[in-house]
Amino acid sequence: MKSEPESNPLVKLVRSAVLLMPERAVGSFAFLLLVVNTIFCACLLFPMVGVKFLMPTAEGKKRVSAILNELGLGWIGRNNLIMALTKKINWEVTGIEGANPEGWYLVISNHQTWVDILVLQKIFHRKIPFLKFFLKKELIWVPIMGAAWWALDFPFMKRYSKEFLKKHPHLEGKDTEITIKACERFKDIPISVMNFVEGTRFTKAKHARQQSPYKHLLRPKAGGISFVLFAMGRYLNQIANVTIIYPQGPKTFWDFLCSKGCDVRVHVEMLPVTPDIIGDYAKDPAFRDTFQEWLNTLWAAKDALIEDFFNERRKAA
Repeated sequence: MKSEPESNPLVKLVRSAVLLMPERAVGSFAFLLLVVNTIFCACLLFPMVGVKFLMPTAEGKKRVSAILNELGLGWIGRNNLIMALTKKINWEVTGIEGANPEGWYLVISNHQTWVDILVLQKIFHRKIPFLKFFLKKELIWVPIMGAAWWALDFPFMKRYSKEFLKKHPHLEGKDTEITIKACERFKDIPISVMNFVEGTRFTKAKHARQQSPYKHLLRPKAGGISFVLFAMGRYLNQIANVTIIYPQGPKTFWDFLCSKGCDVRVHVEMLPVTPDIIGDYAKDPAFRDTFQEWLNTLWAAKDALIEDFFNERRKAA
């Protein structure tokens, strides 16, 4: 098993030199390294996109997909190294034991800052498959990125608006049917689908506007995660329910890059994908109520976990 970059003596030596620089210089250096890493990865990725597109057989496309996923994992690994080189982060991660890089996962998490994405990529790197998320079908036409998402097997969904369905009622349910059919290829390709259930980053203003019943969280949005489970539930093995805590408070992405160190606490709860949480959220009112209750119970437990952490911290101060 490979050692974490934070424990590498050479990484520690370089980091000690980097941390002598002013904070803005540290942030600029980290940002530059991230950009260079992304460009490097793109230079390797896009030629393979063409290869995959021209590959005549499904088996051939599958083999190219494996190479592309490895390129994505390499990009994340180098991002993790950049973070280790430019800041001292004290990680405490629990509950991730038993994660399987050959499994199928739905990853859900609270959301406070774009740094959450770096945190999730760090803790799950090579422990579960490369993290992906559902995209609207129309985004496949976005220049450059659409081709990259397609090549990396990001799942695309077809969704019709309520206004469209009013004019074309015969197409109701067709979008879900198309998405489910498109997801069939994942029965042979391990995948991790990521979903920030709150739909947006936590702020005090949003919390007040929602009148959220939780102290540290926004209200979870059940529709999106239910759609993922309905489309892919028969392939998913587990739900990784992630709680991210920043003891010193969340930072913006730029402030995080400029920081010389911080603490990150992450708790992962592995949940089974059971038949009772798979159903047609849009058409089945009874299932909708049951699913909302299940998700709200998860969020209440997550909120209590965060509150307990800060209570213990206050007692120890």
